This record gives sequence, C-alpha cells and structure tokens, in this order.
Amino acid sequence: MSDLNQANDDALIFMDEQSVSVHGAPIPKASWRIMIIDDDPDVHSATMFALGSLEIQNRTLTFLHAYSANEAREILAREPDIAVILLDVVMEQEDAGLNLVNYVRKNLGLIDVRIILRTGQPGYAPEIDAIRDYDINDYKTKSELTRTKLYTTVTSAIRSYEQICSISANQRGLEFIVNASAELMSQKGLQNFSSGVLQQVAVLLGRKIEGFVCNQIDDQHPSLKLDDLYIIATSAQFSHLSERAANKIDESEIKTLIERSLSEKRNIYKDSFIVLHFESGSQKNLTVFLQTNTDVSDLDQRLLEVFCSNISVGLNNVMLTSRLHQYAYFDPLTGLANRLKLLQTLNETLQSRMKDRSVLSLIDIDHFAETNDALGHQFGDLLLCSVAKRLLDHFGTSCHLARVGGDTFALLGDEDQVTPSRIFNIFQQAFEVDKQEVQLSSTIGLIRLGGYEGGGSDALKDTNIALKRAKAHQRSSHSYFTVDMGVEIRERVRMMHALRAAFENERLFVVYQPQIDMRTQSPVGAEALLRWKNEEGQFVPPDQFIPIAEYSGLIVDIGEWVLRSACFELIHLHNLGFTDFKMAVNVSQAQFSHPLFLQSLERALTDTRAPANCLELEITESMAMNDPEMLIKTLHHIKQLGVQISIDDFGTGFSSLSHLQKLNVDKLKIDRAFVNEINDKSGEGSIAKMIVQLSQSLNIKVIAEGVETKLQADTLMGFGCHLAQGYLYARPKTQLDLRAWLAQGPDHWRLN
Repeated sequence: MSDLNQANDDALIFMDEQSVSVHGAPIPKASWRIMIIDDDPDVHSATMFALGSLEIQNRTLTFLHAYSANEAREILAREPDIAVILLDVVMEQEDAGLNLVNYVRKNLGLIDVRIILRTGQPGYAPEIDAIRDYDINDYKTKSELTRTKLYTTVTSAIRSYEQICSISANQRGLEFIVNASAELMSQKGLQNFSSGVLQQVAVLLGRKIEGFVCNQIDDQHPSLKLDDLYIIATSAQFSHLSERAANKIDESEIKTLIERSLSEKRNIYKDSFIVLHFESGSQKNLTVFLQTNTDVSDLDQRLLEVFCSNISVGLNNVMLTSRLHQYAYFDPLTGLANRLKLLQTLNETLQSRMKDRSVLSLIDIDHFAETNDALGHQFGDLLLCSVAKRLLDHFGTSCHLARVGGDTFALLGDEDQVTPSRIFNIFQQAFEVDKQEVQLSSTIGLIRLGGYEGGGSDALKDTNIALKRAKAHQRSSHSYFTVDMGVEIRERVRMMHALRAAFENERLFVVYQPQIDMRTQSPVGAEALLRWKNEEGQFVPPDQFIPIAEYSGLIVDIGEWVLRSACFELIHLHNLGFTDFKMAVNVSQAQFSHPLFLQSLERALTDTRAPANCLELEITESMAMNDPEMLIKTLHHIKQLGVQISIDDFGTGFSSLSHLQKLNVDKLKIDRAFVNEINDKSGEGSIAKMIVQLSQSLNIKVIAEGVETKLQADTLMGFGCHLAQGYLYARPKTQLDLRAWLAQGPDHWRLN
C-alpha cells in the first residue's frame, strides 16, 4: 500500500503540456477534436471561421457538428477523443442543452471532455444555477465570445483537458502497475516471471515490444559485465538468443546499453531502445532490453520507473519462492532431486503408461560412514558429488535420479536401464576425489512397478525393504522386493507397536529360572527372563519380540526395567534368608552400548540397595567380539562396581581367546545347542567338554543351560561343570512361585 500511496502522491508530477501517448488514454494524436452543438448553422460557420486556422499546443483543430441534442447524442456515442464541446443551451427545448450535459456526464461517462455552455438568451439558463447544478466547465454568452475570447476560452479548455487526461492516464497506469505486479508475483519460477515482464511492459506502453530478459548467473556476486548474464526469456524477434550468454549478442549498441545499465544500476532510455534494471535484495538482478521503435514520452518513462520499483519487490518474492522451491525439491549438495521430488515423480509414473516397464532402485554406498569418518566430512561430500555426477553421466538423460538419504541414491526408469548389472558397472572404476582414488561398492534394492498396487510412498518404502534385505544378506548384492518381504516387515512393525503398548500397559513381566549346583542340587541363583502375554492371553516367544525390541531401540528402556526388577527381587530373596542367592540379567548390545548404561546400572544398585557382588550381567559372545576395546573399558567400570560378568551362548560366536582373556569375565555359559549333543545316540558333547576345560584353564566358572536329562547332568559333572539351569531342575517361575519354591527347602529341590 505504501508504494501505491507514494505513486498517487506523485500523480501531479506527471502533468505537463507536452503531447503524450499512454495506453488507454483518450488523447488525440493528430489534432484536437472540437464538437459544436447548436441549432443555428451560422454559429457553426462563425466558430469554424474564428478557430479553423489556429493551432493549440502545436496541434490543429478538427470540428464535429450537431444541430440538435438528439443528433449530438448519436455522434457522442460513436466518436471518441473529443476534447471540447461548445454547447448551445436552447435547441429543441429550452433546456435541451442542459439535459444533454447530464447525458454526456452520466449516461456516456465522459468526464474528461470540457463542456463550454454558450447561450444567446441567459435567462433560460442563469449562470449561477447552471454552474451549480450541472457539470459544465465554462459559461459564456454568445455576444461576449469574440474571436479572441473564443480562442482563449477554447485554449484554456484544451489545456485543462490535456492535464486531466494525463492525470487519468497516470492513475490508470498506476492501477495497471499494481495489477501487473500482483499477476507477476503469482508466476512460478524466474523464467515465467521474466516472460511476464515482457508482456506487461508491452501492455503498459500500448504497443508491440520486442526484447529479452537477462538473469545473473552467479547470485553470490553482483553482475557488472555481460559475461555474468544469461538470457532466460525473449520475444519472437530475439528467440535466437534464448538460453545463451548475453555476451553472444551481435549488436554492439545493445551490448553497450546493457553494460551501461549494469554499471550504473538504473534504467536507460535512448532513441528507440530501453534497458530496464530490476534489482532484488539477494543481488540476483534482472536486466530487460526493449526495442520500442519510437521514443517513449516522459509520462511513459515515469510509469516505467514506478513499474520497475514495484516489480523489483515482486522479483524478491519470486527469487525467494524459487529458492524455497529449490530447497524443497532438490538436494543442495549434489543438485539432484530430493526425496520429496522423487515421490512426486514416482506418483506421476505410477499414474502413467510408463508404470508397466518402470523399476525403482535404491543404491546404498557400502561402508560410506567409515570413509566419511576416516577422511573427513568435506571429503565425504565431494565423494557423494562424484557419485552423483557419474550416475548423471550414465542415467541422467533416460532416468530420474534423486538423493534420498546420506549415502543413498534413487534411480527410476525403464526396466532395461535400471538393472543391477548396469548400476554395479558404475562402481567398477575408482572415484577420484581431491587427487585421491577411492574404490566404492554399492548394495541395491529394487522394485518392479508393473502391477504394483500401492502409491509412491509405499513403493519407496518397499524398495527400502528390499535394500535392507540385500544388506542383511551380503554387502555389494542386490534384492528385488517381493510380497513376502512386505508381509514380513509389516508384521515386524505391527509387533513393534504392540510391544511398545505392552510395555506401557505393563503386560510384560519377569520370570526367574533357578540356577543349580548339580553336586548338591541346591539353587545358587536365578536368571531373570522377560516374558510377554498379549491381550488375547497368549505368550509371545522371546525369540520373536526380543529382536524387535533391539531393532526399535525399546530394549534400552525394557532392559533397564528388567534390571531394576531383578535387583528388587534379589533384595527380597536376601531378606527371606537366601543371602548367597545371585541374580543373572541379560544385557543386549543396544542396551550395553548406550552412553547412559553405566549410569542406569549404578542408579539401579543405589535405588534397590542390591549387593553388586550378587548381580551378574550376561552379555553375548558376539557382543564381546564386536568391539573388544570398547567392551574392555566398559567391563572395567562394571567390575569396579563389584558386578560379575558372564558370557552367554559361549562357543557360538567364534571367540578370540586373546580377547577372552582381556575381558576378565567371571563365567562362561555353555549354549543349549552343545548340551543337546549329549544324548544316547550321539557323542559325548565334545564341544561342551572343550568349553569346560577352557574355563578351568582360565580359572573361570562355567554353567550349562538347557539341561533337561539326567544323562546330560551326569556327563557335564563328569567334565567338571557343576552349575546348570534347565527343565531337569526347574522351569522359569514368577516371583511368587520362586519364593514359594525356595521356601519348600532341599527336599523339593533335589531330583527324585
């Protein structure tokens, strides 16, 4: 509104006595048109005699004649650009002239034309009443209108008409600029905006305009020379320059004018050429060259200045919108489409005939995180750009490319193009980055869109499922999505939500399986085990929901809850008199590697006041071998608290004995698979025997799990293993059942 108010305030500045040419303004080009309305032919002749040979404002006069009010109505309805009407009051009726004034102003809407009322009999139209009641501009009696006075009166009326037309034209020009600004700001993209500028300038000047629009290539530095400009929109005459650098323009005069506008940062008006300068706040400016073929008036120039000022505001908005569009749909690092743009293209493909032959692929760079960490993030960014360029070089013209994750690219195209072999071939040669050669490989997930029922988002998710399946199977491999994969992953997601709800609604609980000294058949401790009973009252097997808990990260909260529950139960059992009773708690890798694990362990011991030396944490062998150095440091802190460490499922993870010695663990647990080898039909459990011997040589306790037969118990004791847990001795028990079982005493613990 401030721009519009300023423009309105400046309206009077545009008034002058020069001839103007403004779109839509009823200004005569060759002569001033004077209309004589009188029923006396002599008045017509006398008026033409008095004025016919004169020029006003360097223009001649042209006359129109009407001898009655009715005839005048017909002529006025069809003749434009009449500057002055010399009107007789009395014609057909005494007030015919005055009624005609009302018709001209109200019915025809001619408010610019100057009306001079002439009367031979003033009594029929008293001067004061006529001026007060009718929109007339002058009142004269015919007797006082000598040749000189008639010339003076008409000249004054023409000058008034010219100024009013200028003001009206300026107001219409300003209204047009406001509307043009609004229309241009609604354009999407800089190219559409630029084309719109050419069209709107032509309309504003009311003539055919040829020209072109230059855009600054580098928005980081203000453009000062032609080399910085690129032609993005043209009219028909300059279409040969489209999408070319401005320095390719052949006409030296045009280049000179553009360079002058650039250096002076202003509009240039010269002969039949105009160069307009549009400056945006981001310094990414537009330069518009116009070929007008004729000079433009001062009023047109001033309107163009207002137009440029307003459009510069619109340019800022368009530039902002363009940048937001760029950020919304394109990856700023590689320039490729991003995930949102890919989904848009994917949905369009699924709705088109190309669907039946299209394949979507996700390409994941193997071990990119390690490369990024080793060589730095800046190097990693350059490497990603190098991968993007090679993908563009091979698939850019025939397929759609996108970067949808840190080191994950998407490729959408025809099934003959998007194939594992073609993609893998891209990674055959090393990538040269910062004068270093880096050999990369990729893992690929793919989905055939022919016959696919879901939308773009579903297709992308399912391709990601295929990618994860390929990564889980083997790096540098590929996998096509199948319906079974979708069922499996959706079941996993369903279970994940159900598990979270079960945890929040306390449908998870802890049971305790006694651990027995087989020599005395007396309980020495128990292992805390997590159980889940769903809403239907059915038990969900731990081997189904524990991996889900680990995958979702929920295992951290659940694990802490199990740990605290076991510590509270340990204290309760000690209070019942079982002071040597120990409690074993499983700790998952996700829980163990959590940065707050040690704090949660210390907090559990402090809050429950459980004795640390009676608490045993069980970690898996694979955890122990995954990151030995980190594990050694963490175990050292745990051992300082007095807590004991046991390695669960020992013998299944291909342990390094050197690492095992460094871990300083307290106990090894023989996996039930090795215990099951001890039976009547097979050997005597050689692996179990080897583990027992190993523990003895390392002076580490050993316990066997899954002991279900007396033969297994006797054999293990023969090996030197004295601790066991299994159905032979006791099933997992709730805390109340455990307390009752312990209270029954040795007669009920021993085997019959």
